Amino acid sequence: MTYDFSGQVAMVTGAAAGMGAATARAFAAAGASVVLTDINQDAVEKAARELSERGCQVLPLACDVSDERQVAAAVDRTVDEFGRLDMAFNNAGIMIPDSDAADEPAEAFDSVMAVNLRGVWACMKHELARMRRQGSGAIVNCSSLAGLVGDARRASYDATKHGIVGLTKSAALEYAPRGVRINAVCPGTIDTPMVERMIDAGELDMDAALAATPMARLGRAEEIASAVLWLCGPGASFVTGVALPVDGGYTAR
Repeated sequence: MTYDFSGQVAMVTGAAAGMGAATARAFAAAGASVVLTDINQDAVEKAARELSERGCQVLPLACDVSDERQVAAAVDRTVDEFGRLDMAFNNAGIMIPDSDAADEPAEAFDSVMAVNLRGVWACMKHELARMRRQGSGAIVNCSSLAGLVGDARRASYDATKHGIVGLTKSAALEYAPRGVRINAVCPGTIDTPMVERMIDAGELDMDAALAATPMARLGRAEEIASAVLWLCGPGASFVTGVALPVDGGYTAR
């Protein structure tokens, strides 16, 4: 499936690696101007440089999504640079070590909430403020299969991903009459640097992950990017408020 996003502007958070980087590449390949944001300034500049060398129009920005002021500044910079904001993939997120729910420290709960849930809320808030004025736009929030089902020892992480689905559905209802569509993508276990770190740390059992996935493999970051572009594109023009699983069949069980 190919897209023509020429003349449109996309913002991707957590764009330095994994699903964010793959989605930024896909938007750029489809002709969009792309704003790449990430907390890791060196990494996001490297990712943007690779796209720029291919002739793509990109803007790298360092941004900690847990800080609403930085999010607001990133959206303002996007509009200052390109004049508009048409699409956004709110992908930045973190994982915390698994824990018995009775033992998890409050600091772990606060940190995952600040990035995964508050970060998506802040991004969506400031993106919508711009899209409301335009009367158009498409936002995709990154939830997870953990936003659709529970997972023992990951209560706090799962709460953030369930919360993203709630934010998405409620905001979609509010903005449907205003020309802005808001959806969520719910990835399964995807072959990304974060998943590699979890495997290396013994926090994810590869054999168990494959056994729980009917397609019996990890997903690819490019497969999430494909779903995001479809949700932002004209083929999904009557789709809003959806939490789309891209999980190899995991949640179909």
